[in-house]
Amino acid sequence: MKHIFIIGSKGIPAQYGGFETFVEKLTEYHQDNRKIKYHVACKGTESDEYEYHNAHCFKLKVPNIGPAQAITYDLQALSYSIKYIKKHRIRRPIVYILGCSIGPFFRRYKKKIHKLGGEILLNPDGLEWMRQKWRRPVQRYLKLSEKLMVKHSDLIVCDSINIEKYIREEYAKFNPQTTFIPYGAEMRRSRLKDDDTKLMKWYKEKGLKTKEYFLVVGRFVPENNYETMIREFMKSSVEKDFALITNVSDDFLRDLRERTHFDKDKRIKFVGTVYDQELLMKIRENTFGYLHGHEVGGTNPSLVEALGTTDLNLLLGVSFNKEVGRDAALYWSKKPGSLAKLIDAAERLSPEEIAGLGEKAKKRVKEVYNWQLISDQYEKIFLGKKN
Repeated sequence: MKHIFIIGSKGIPAQYGGFETFVEKLTEYHQDNRKIKYHVACKGTESDEYEYHNAHCFKLKVPNIGPAQAITYDLQALSYSIKYIKKHRIRRPIVYILGCSIGPFFRRYKKKIHKLGGEILLNPDGLEWMRQKWRRPVQRYLKLSEKLMVKHSDLIVCDSINIEKYIREEYAKFNPQTTFIPYGAEMRRSRLKDDDTKLMKWYKEKGLKTKEYFLVVGRFVPENNYETMIREFMKSSVEKDFALITNVSDDFLRDLRERTHFDKDKRIKFVGTVYDQELLMKIRENTFGYLHGHEVGGTNPSLVEALGTTDLNLLLGVSFNKEVGRDAALYWSKKPGSLAKLIDAAERLSPEEIAGLGEKAKKRVKEVYNWQLISDQYEKIFLGKKN
């Protein structure tokens, strides 16, 4: 049996988040696989251990010390994993680290893992150091950390072809060993019916109707271009609503209101967060069109999930999004008027044209981004199988 220690997600069961959903699905699809045993680090207020999807979950109590909490959490998880490997005399374990936050501290842990016969895999995620929310010193730290994590890892698993290309070119002197395995989406429809009580209640509370709204789902951060999408939607002539499923702070929302005056446009509706995955899937299925403004990172979870459920997707035309959407989506730029024009044009599309885009989107997910395919690829990596 191969023992896989996963470090870097907040843990499972997952409520929300890309890494968390990834670990949820990976353990779900492998829960009956007797060749693999997962050990998953989970963040909590108290230390604990439990089984979920046949995975051994170890919950760690992490002090609330601000941004450094993520570093402390990953280091605690590494220390726990090394002790566990020693105690249970596990042969040839794999330690799979999600994210690049602990680079300056990683070398000594690498030595301990290698001494135990272990192998280190890294998922660098997107270009975290480029995110606008970080101040310059933090960006410099994250860039250095990324460099050191790549240097000291045995295999880099990239969820984007463009990220893999970046890793190979940026850190060519380390000769990094890389492979591409994307993020996934479900290849099914929501279990909720069109008239489900839960769905109808949510629509009533938010003032929305089936196929009468555009939608966006994701974190409310500058590099996801919510302000641009709101401004452009306000310029459009569509009568449909724009529902934003996101968590925003009161201060951020107030500043955005002052800059855009979105509160004067009844179509713009901040509807909070939705953690019920079946409900969220149904909301995506019932949207007229999905807007996606992410411009930093690799394969974005919300984009893949949208392609798997929504027919009409309007994406910011950066390389990461075009890599995923290809000809199954329509694209806009940050140039003033670009998205507004595309929104108006999208509403004029015939039902047949929209359905055609939807078919291409589902085919794209089926061929590249479905969880079964992805879990099979990980099994090959973990068990050392050759393609």
